[in-house]
Amino acid sequence: MILLSIFGFVSGIVSGMGIGGGIVLIPALTMILGFDQKIAQGITLLYFIPTAVFALIVHIKNKVVDFKIILYTVFTGIIGASVGAFCIRYFSSQHLSKIFSVFLLTVGIFQTISGLKQRN
Repeated sequence: MILLSIFGFVSGIVSGMGIGGGIVLIPALTMILGFDQKIAQGITLLYFIPTAVFALIVHIKNKVVDFKIILYTVFTGIIGASVGAFCIRYFSSQHLSKIFSVFLLTVGIFQTISGLKQRN
């Protein structure tokens, strides 16, 4: 329970920054606590409903939300989430784990490149 609380706290901080706490929570649940990939992803989805709502309220109060682009991203995000949720039944947990690993690696590479460009 203590580990779950620590992982929840850390992923909440990362989520509140707008980075996406699933980057912390899914590896913690699968690699450290031994949860199945599909279960970890389901837990993460449910976990982020209240944390996202709270973070959104704070971001709106801080005036860092551009409401002009929200409709486009929300609408296409709902479509993408529906497709992803439908497709998950066709992937094993091992395949999902590999896909998530490639995703994390890709994000890491792009963030590193972006950071290097900003420094120069």
